[in-house]
Amino acid sequence: MKVLITGAAGFIGFHLIKALLNDKFLDKDSFVVGIDNLNDYYEVELKQERLRILSELPTAKAFKFIKLDLADREAMSALFSKYKFDVVINLGAQAGVRYSIENPNAYMDSNMVGFLNVLEGCRHTKVKHLVYASSSSVYGMNIKQPFSTEDCVDFPISLYAATKKSNELMAHSYSHLYNIPTTGLRFFTVYGSYGRPDMAYFSFTKKILAGEPIDVFNNGIMQRDFTYIDDIIQGIMRIMEKPPSPQTSSITTATAPYKLYNIGNNQPITLRRFITAIESACGKKAKENLLPMQAGDVPITYADIDELVEDIGFRPKTNIEEGIEKFVNWYRAYYSV
Repeated sequence: MKVLITGAAGFIGFHLIKALLNDKFLDKDSFVVGIDNLNDYYEVELKQERLRILSELPTAKAFKFIKLDLADREAMSALFSKYKFDVVINLGAQAGVRYSIENPNAYMDSNMVGFLNVLEGCRHTKVKHLVYASSSSVYGMNIKQPFSTEDCVDFPISLYAATKKSNELMAHSYSHLYNIPTTGLRFFTVYGSYGRPDMAYFSFTKKILAGEPIDVFNNGIMQRDFTYIDDIIQGIMRIMEKPPSPQTSSITTATAPYKLYNIGNNQPITLRRFITAIESACGKKAKENLLPMQAGDVPITYADIDELVEDIGFRPKTNIEEGIEKFVNWYRAYYSV
């Protein structure tokens, strides 16, 4: 099997490649190619450290890293032509809800143009399964809970969410037109070791340990379906082996080998409980700045994962206290605090 993973130096990409190489998922003739543009949205040193770890694994010979931008059409075309991948896992994207308000062009380049280049590569080289990252942000401020993949998601409240919904629509069109099996994964607030420094759990831990105040939005009553990284990786690994078959739905006769799944803990918790878990793991109380809800934020995310459980036989299992304790232990060791 020849596997391409975009966003290889990113949080989820790093953990997925590490799991594939450590789990003996690949046979002796298989290999993984990882690409990333190593942009400076957050500290590049952390991305380089992830790549260093991958390069020192006993099975590192089955992995090749290439610095490459998804938006580079010619380079992406050449990459697909050279390797003719069997499976593509698209995790490369410009992340961050709030940052999409500050720098919208970055989202167009990476999340729209970049994803089109991935689809074109899959089309021209007959990729057997494309798995791509979507986001719980597509649900916006939907009233119905929990969020189901059958729900209407036509009202995004951030450009980031709009690009992720657009990816789903683009994938469906390519699945329908060119019979490319595609599976979109709507991730729900992923956290864990070697995570993204722009995420709340990362900055909260840093500031609590340093005795600095943390910004708490909406009085801490927002709820999130936090999902630990190990659970996300197990879900991806199971899904990548099961490309969808052609199917229709109750609202269209358009046939496509296309599927969407939520991957979340199915147990939303309040921001207050989240902060308490970090305080407990750090052994220190937080100093808080209470602030109003920020533009682009939503009051709750809550994943309906019935289809994931039924089709894949998998359910995330890590609770917030267990996951945060693992993260804080990693953070203390990594930053020597």
